[in-house]
Amino acid sequence: MSDLLAINELSKNFGGVCASDRVNFTVDKGEIVGLIGPNGAGKTTVFNLISGFVRPDGGRVTFDDKDVTGLRPDQISRLGIARTFQILKPFPRMTVEENVMVGALVRHPHPAVARELAGHCIELVGLEHKRDALGGELSTGQQKRLEMARAMATEPRLLLLDEITGGVDQPSIPGLMKLVGLLRDEGVTLLIIEHNMRVVMELVDRAIFLNLGAKLTEGPPREVAANPDVRRLYLGSGHA
Repeated sequence: MSDLLAINELSKNFGGVCASDRVNFTVDKGEIVGLIGPNGAGKTTVFNLISGFVRPDGGRVTFDDKDVTGLRPDQISRLGIARTFQILKPFPRMTVEENVMVGALVRHPHPAVARELAGHCIELVGLEHKRDALGGELSTGQQKRLEMARAMATEPRLLLLDEITGGVDQPSIPGLMKLVGLLRDEGVTLLIIEHNMRVVMELVDRAIFLNLGAKLTEGPPREVAANPDVRRLYLGSGHA
C-alpha cells in the first residue's frame, strides 16, 4: 500500500479553542480508516480541513502527493476527494436522481452522461426503487444512502463519511456497513467518523483516536479499544 492522504501537523483554533492540535496521520490506498473519539474531539474539524470547508492555521494536507492545503472545496472535489455530512443535506424538492446528478455534473457537464452515472450510483447504494422520490421524503437511512450516492457521483478516490450510522434505526445498520464495503470494492479509499464501536470493530482496518483536538493513539481497532486512556476517556471500563 502507499499513502493516498497524508496529514502533517494539522492545526486549527477557533478563538481560544484548539480544535485540531498538530494532528498527524496517513491513509493508504484501499484502506478503511476510522476516526473515533468523544464529542468535541476534533473529528469533523479534521474533515472540514481536508475537504476545504475550513482553512488550517498550520500544517499540511497532501493528497496523492499533491499539497492541497487551503484549496477551495470545489477544487478538492475535482482532485478526487468527496465527503458526506453528519447533518444530512439532500435537496428536498429534487428527486433522488436529480440529487445525484448534482454530483455527477461536477465531472460530466453533459446531462445524458451525468444521468447515466447517477443511475449507476443510485443502484450501487440500493435506491433504484426511490429514483423518482423527492429527497425530503426519504427516511434517515435512505438519506444516508443518497448522500453516499451523490458523493460517489463525483468519482472520488477518497471518500470521507461522517457518522454513517448516526440517527439510523438498528435494522438499517448492517445494510449501511455492507454498502461501505461495496464502495471500497469500487476502488474508493474511505476515512470515516463513527461512534458505534461495534461498527468500527467490524468495518475499519485502522482506528485513530482523537481527544481535545489531538491524536492520542492509532492502530488496529481492537488494540485502540484496549488502550487504557481510550477506555477512560471514551469507552468506559465495562467495554469488551
